[in-house]
Amino acid sequence: MSPSESTRAVWNFWIDRGGTFTDVIGESPEGRLWLRKVPSSTRGKSGDPGIMAALSILRDAGATPDDLGTVRVGTTVVTNALLERRGSKLLLVVTRGFGDAIVIGHQARPDIFALHVRRARPLHAEVLEIDERVAVDGTVIEPLDEAAAANGLAAARQSGFEAVAIVLLHGWRHSQHEQRLAQ
Repeated sequence: MSPSESTRAVWNFWIDRGGTFTDVIGESPEGRLWLRKVPSSTRGKSGDPGIMAALSILRDAGATPDDLGTVRVGTTVVTNALLERRGSKLLLVVTRGFGDAIVIGHQARPDIFALHVRRARPLHAEVLEIDERVAVDGTVIEPLDEAAAANGLAAARQSGFEAVAIVLLHGWRHSQHEQRLAQ
């Protein structure tokens, strides 16, 4: 915020975009709150529903976009999609030998004597194991088999996968193979 902005009266907005509705709170320079709840889907209209609602509040109050101070936007769309298991069909790409790492998890269970442990269904629909290996220090132990990876990814696309998560061993630190696969 510039020094001149801190002395001039401005409008501030907070926008929460959910999967069904978007809530907008506008605060006038006098401290009055203006509220709007609008559908999150634009249904053929251009523009973001939250921003359009904020502009509508400004218009209704006789203000202009020049009177804006801050606009803060948050969303629960991704959180809701994860909780409800909605979204694109996801392929998980991992280093060969680690295809079951997410399913195995950390072995924590609420009842250590339970014979039948119920686990949450993973977010990914399928795992593609890739021949490659990078050591923790970045040394390439096994080069990336780009041809086999390309074939596996092409087959996944043909099978209807719409999203890919690439999570290779030590990729967080040495991402050369992950970057190559992403291309």
